[in-house]
Amino acid sequence: MTALLVLKDLAKRLPGNNDKCLFREASLEVSAGDFVAIMGESGVGKSTLLNIIAGLERPDGGQMHFRNQALNTMDDDSRTLLRRRHMGFVFQAFHLIPQLNVTENIALPWRLNGLPRKDLPQRIQHLAEQLGIDGKLQAWPRELSGGEMQRVAVARAIVHRPSLILADEPTGSLDAESAESVMNLLYTALEAEGPAVLLVTHSEAAANQAQRKLHFDAQGFHAL
Repeated sequence: MTALLVLKDLAKRLPGNNDKCLFREASLEVSAGDFVAIMGESGVGKSTLLNIIAGLERPDGGQMHFRNQALNTMDDDSRTLLRRRHMGFVFQAFHLIPQLNVTENIALPWRLNGLPRKDLPQRIQHLAEQLGIDGKLQAWPRELSGGEMQRVAVARAIVHRPSLILADEPTGSLDAESAESVMNLLYTALEAEGPAVLLVTHSEAAANQAQRKLHFDAQGFHAL
């Protein structure tokens, strides 16, 4: 089976220091349906790595292919379109849009991709019920708890059925119950719709639910 994501010797230099790398020789293959947890010390570049995969930052060395397309050689517009359609990003800081209510925040990737509007209400209702936020669909982000905002962020990341979900510490600021519901939805999406999931986490409990658990440092990935 052809890998969905292939990283080959990725490198990223420290800002303002061309002689020192934040990380180098980062190589990884991820196929559809894989659930990979990435662990490591703070400051080693785990979030930067996810940003590079998403096309939000560029690597300083190495090669990267996603869906058989070379991300390194794409222009910014092409990478934006690829990310919008085929990736979902769960940020630790939520990044909900305060001027949009819960329904509108979840719907944003669907609308940006021009998917059929008639299918959207049922999709949002289904995800909201799974995450226990179906009573909050008309609420504003400022009216939500931290756990509720993260659940909305997860629903937004997977509403458009992406090929790859990038989750950056999605349970880091949540209580145990909210963290469990977030992890359960990621697994439900994995089983029902077959995306790959890359999870950056400091939580052993979250990492232990992944199919593969990797340590990331300046020399790249190492199996745990």
